[in-house]
Amino acid sequence: MDKTLRAGRLATFAYFVLNGFLLGMWIVHIPTVEEHTGISHAVLGWLLLLLGAGAFAGMQLVGPLADRYGARKVVPLSAALCGVALALPGLAGDAWTLGLALLVFGFGNGCLDVSMNTHAVQVERGYGRPIMSAFHALFSIGGVIASLVGALTLSLGLSAATTLGAMALLGLAAAVLASRALLPPESVAAEEAAATEAAGAKRGTPSRIWILAALAFMLMLSEGVANDWSVLHLKDVLDAPEATAAFAYGAFATAMTVGRLLTDRVAARIGTVAVVRYGSAVAAVGLTVATLAPVVPLALVGWTVFGIGLSGCVPQLFSAAGHADPGAAGANVSRVAGLGYLGMLAGPAVIGPMTHLMPLNLAFFLPVAFCAVACLTAPILRTGAAPTSGAGPEPAQQQA
Repeated sequence: MDKTLRAGRLATFAYFVLNGFLLGMWIVHIPTVEEHTGISHAVLGWLLLLLGAGAFAGMQLVGPLADRYGARKVVPLSAALCGVALALPGLAGDAWTLGLALLVFGFGNGCLDVSMNTHAVQVERGYGRPIMSAFHALFSIGGVIASLVGALTLSLGLSAATTLGAMALLGLAAAVLASRALLPPESVAAEEAAATEAAGAKRGTPSRIWILAALAFMLMLSEGVANDWSVLHLKDVLDAPEATAAFAYGAFATAMTVGRLLTDRVAARIGTVAVVRYGSAVAAVGLTVATLAPVVPLALVGWTVFGIGLSGCVPQLFSAAGHADPGAAGANVSRVAGLGYLGMLAGPAVIGPMTHLMPLNLAFFLPVAFCAVACLTAPILRTGAAPTSGAGPEPAQQQA
């Protein structure tokens, strides 16, 4: 294996960990920042929408830029912006300044998200086999590191401004150091990107990309349901103590991380179509079990199975979008990631109103249906899916 390619993969791992770490440091300090700025939960909820809006805008802007100038230039700048912006919420003194800080931080996060995924597609193309899921697993590990660091700094009584400022400097340093190992733009991709830009509106976005984006919306909404409602499900529906209810999200998150660490080998063996088809089917079964479980242990099993099934699906969608057209990899990834991100944000907004009409657990049948749709439409990944190595995986992918 080419040392340059291996170094590029390690650098991509570093940026995924960094992205998860920066976002996790903000999440850990949400209560502290809320108290410091004197805002209510309701106001915070509205301000978090600005973070989402900034992320979506950053995703749509940086995708074409990565195609035109290469991820090697765009990724470090995006990471530096995201790192520096982390300090802003800690410096906010009221709702207005916090809203502006979250808008900028969200923008930097969106830029980093799409640019590093675009570079991951380039690395995966060089390896000739699926490796995307491991990158996403490292993002989750970055969040775990952030929770540990945040717990330590909060226990020491450090202010949000001090901690987030220090972590911003650390993020900036990491963004610069990892940039040296990023891969140069592919000459073929650069030529195709120029042709795509010249074609402009004549070419448009293939319908297949929008289908992938729609699947990302549905599956990431399903993931958001676990993030936002799994704990409340155990607490309110099954009357579990708060400490026990917390295990619902812990089981799901752990299953997601472990699943993503294993998915690449599975995808290389049976193909990316099969990963999405059977993974979303397993997710649907797991969430159904959690929804109908009469006791807490069975519900925890359901949430765990849901996480295992869902874990490998979204990375395959990103990979398929990036490989569909090397000259427009960034733009295509930005569309899939952007709509998927909106799905993640839409989870609370969709499930919440449904609870006025039905019990919370019955509202979970919406993401169950979304997983079923993903299972049925998985063959859309076949054309332009991630490369596979050897003679074995390719026929498996075709049979799937």
